[in-house]
Amino acid sequence: MRSFLRVPVALATVSLTIAALAACAPTATTPDGEADLLATVDTMFGSVEIAKPEGELRVVALGWSDAEMALALGVQPVAVFDWQGFGAETNGVGPWASDLFDEAPEIIERGDESLNYEQIELLDPDLILNTRSANDEQEFDRLSEIAPTVYAPEGTDAFATTWDVQVDVVSQALGLGDAGAKLADGITEQLTAAAEANPEFAGKTITGISKFGDAYGAYLPGDGRFDLLADLGFVQSPGVSQLDAAGFYANASVEQVGLLDADVVVVLPIGFTKAEVEADPLIASLPAVAAGRSVIIDPSTELSDAYSAASVLSIPVVLDQLVPLLKAAAAK
Repeated sequence: MRSFLRVPVALATVSLTIAALAACAPTATTPDGEADLLATVDTMFGSVEIAKPEGELRVVALGWSDAEMALALGVQPVAVFDWQGFGAETNGVGPWASDLFDEAPEIIERGDESLNYEQIELLDPDLILNTRSANDEQEFDRLSEIAPTVYAPEGTDAFATTWDVQVDVVSQALGLGDAGAKLADGITEQLTAAAEANPEFAGKTITGISKFGDAYGAYLPGDGRFDLLADLGFVQSPGVSQLDAAGFYANASVEQVGLLDADVVVVLPIGFTKAEVEADPLIASLPAVAAGRSVIIDPSTELSDAYSAASVLSIPVVLDQLVPLLKAAAAK
């Protein structure tokens, strides 16, 4: 079962205050002399124009954490795709963001082949966000027949939109570019403060490991999980460079698991319990794990979900809960 622990009051207050400021911030991306446009956004599939709606902007958030980025800016999507399986109980977003909805959004369905385009069309959206996704051009073309659809900038790998780029693109699309910049600055300040408070992290090697099915691997720059560790001062373990990279992830065969060792390792189980991963002989064989210089995240906890969400609303949760565990591991 998922843990629905709430983010500490101080962090929640920061997030809600930033969101309140963002909601009333001036539009920064409306082109001069084009009063009928809310924004124009450059994406991997070209420039996308978003018209000003007559009423409240109706947003469908399909990309991983797109809904949380919009919520942080004071915009409530009418529908979301629930990438992490949070469920309707938390409105398809992390529990740290759920209360930012006044009304429950519709949860978008996806079949074996594609999104439920008819469901999306019936929602009559003004804007579709898909900024952290598989970057499927056919999907983009079909969604664009329904409403202006915004993807990540050109050159972004699938599911490798960094949190700062994501909030920048989402805020531009919503006509809240200035507010998005302020929001990003606030999160950057929190990351910088955490790094400065823990100077022992600087320069230590780290590996963000995942175990799912029979596979092992490491998160790479561009993935929010590794990027957060790097923002804290850690550097990628040299062994990871010897693995075959695919976008934001590098796969490790059973024979290559030893390359995942580092000064500190962080393990995220997918489809396994924490106890099962702790009992895995290959994970246990890593010198860092044997020496206690590891953090194995319990997949049933809020931390696991927040670590994977990598949104401006989940990052404060990760800093609050993961940094003390990293501090303890790095001290051994």
